[in-house]
Amino acid sequence: MIIMQNDYTDLITVDELCELMMISRNAAYRLLSSGKLRCFRFGRIWKIPRQSVNDYIREQSFLA
Repeated sequence: MIIMQNDYTDLITVDELCELMMISRNAAYRLLSSGKLRCFRFGRIWKIPRQSVNDYIREQSFLA
């Protein structure tokens, strides 16, 4: 039997996204709503995998 352990600290909030990317909350919500950044909602709360932020930055900066 394989037991998977998830580290949920890899999920960040909108406020943390704003800090990481140095953007406003409005810009963050536009980015999340656009689908350009992988994320999901749990009720009214957005959850963003930290890796998806890294992937988005890499794609946008042509470092991929």
